[in-house]
Amino acid sequence: MPSTRVSALTREEIAATARRFHWGRQMPKWSVIVEGRELPARPLVLEAAGVPPNDPTNSHQAIKILKDRGFDVRYEGKTLQEEANSEGSQPVTEEFIRSLVGCCKGEDSLVEARERDHRIEKR
Repeated sequence: MPSTRVSALTREEIAATARRFHWGRQMPKWSVIVEGRELPARPLVLEAAGVPPNDPTNSHQAIKILKDRGFDVRYEGKTLQEEANSEGSQPVTEEFIRSLVGCCKGEDSLVEARERDHRIEKR
């Protein structure tokens, strides 16, 4: 659970901290875009809250806070939306649902085949 000070952060506080935030190390996997700059997500959140680096807030909690405040969050340089699209996730369509309707009934249905196999196993 993020600390109270981290949970209370506003979008404006995070943006103000981002303007003066400098990061000289390698970019971690989780980052955020604030006013056109890519910054490390957890360190930015901790700095904005004024808590030490050993605060119990983890990266996933920091990401949730940033997303809830409307920031563009990235994992290894890709926005989360791009990542979901690249994995091929597609919405269920009417055509897909219609294609499944007949597979559970009739002579060649999955249900009929299972019942037939079950009767054979009982003999």
